[in-house]
Amino acid sequence: MPDGEIKVLDVRGEICPYPMLITNDELDKKQPGVLALDVLTDHAPALSTIPPQALKRGYEVEIDEVRAGEWLVHLTKS
Repeated sequence: MPDGEIKVLDVRGEICPYPMLITNDELDKKQPGVLALDVLTDHAPALSTIPPQALKRGYEVEIDEVRAGEWLVHLTKS
C-alpha cells in the first residue's frame, strides 16, 4: 500500500462482536504497527465497542456518518 494511503476495513453486514474482533485482529496480528485504519460499519453497536479497544491500543478515534446507518471509524496512531 503506498505511503499515505489508509486501508479501509469493510465490516458492513457483521454484527457484534465481529466488527470489533475483526478490527482488533487487523490492528494486532495482520498489520502490526498500523498507523491508520478506517473501519466501515453499518452496525451501530460497533460504535461503542471499537473505540475503547482502539484507544487501549493507542489509537485516536473519529467517527463520521457517511450515509444513513453507515459509519466510518477513523483510527490513527497517536
